[in-house]
Amino acid sequence: MASPFMSEHDPIWSVLIHLLVTLLVLFIVIRLIYYRYTRNERRVFSFFQMGVMIFLVCILLKSVEIQLGIALGLFAIFAILRFRSRNLSMRDMTYFFTVIGISVINAMATFYNPVRGMIVINLVIILSTFILEVFFNKRAYDTATLIYDRLELLAPDKNQELLSDISSRSCKKVEKVEIKKIDLIKRNAELEISFRSTGTGNQD
Repeated sequence: MASPFMSEHDPIWSVLIHLLVTLLVLFIVIRLIYYRYTRNERRVFSFFQMGVMIFLVCILLKSVEIQLGIALGLFAIFAILRFRSRNLSMRDMTYFFTVIGISVINAMATFYNPVRGMIVINLVIILSTFILEVFFNKRAYDTATLIYDRLELLAPDKNQELLSDISSRSCKKVEKVEIKKIDLIKRNAELEISFRSTGTGNQD
């Protein structure tokens, strides 16, 4: 009599192996790379849980033989609906897409040699992420979001005055300002400021 927990052809073991690989890659990318260079604890949990849930949903979608393109389209729609009102930085959006890619690839991709294929693809993801962080970011800047009330300084020709005013108020050497949203009724704006890192990281 076959055991309800073990079977020679039970696909659950393959799913568990793929899940373990996915968790390992997510840990390396999110905890060892993303967190190291951003110190943003708030999104570590979200990225991990999104990765796990996307992996499990892909496994279910695979069982009903849905096309990979349709699956990616669904995730893109969900991402837009979820994050369209949030001011995610370009880096966070990149990591968000990387998490989706890791989960979808490990759940649905088939390789001629499964072990070698998974190792190569995941190593490419890990190495590319690490190399880009090391050579292009280097934690040169921290970022923060603030509400600013002097709209007259948002004009392009008053950029230096804007930087000086925000620097004096925030007690930080602000070197870049990006306008996220302007509220003409309340007469204020939401800005993302970039300043030289002091080792504390981004706490957004």
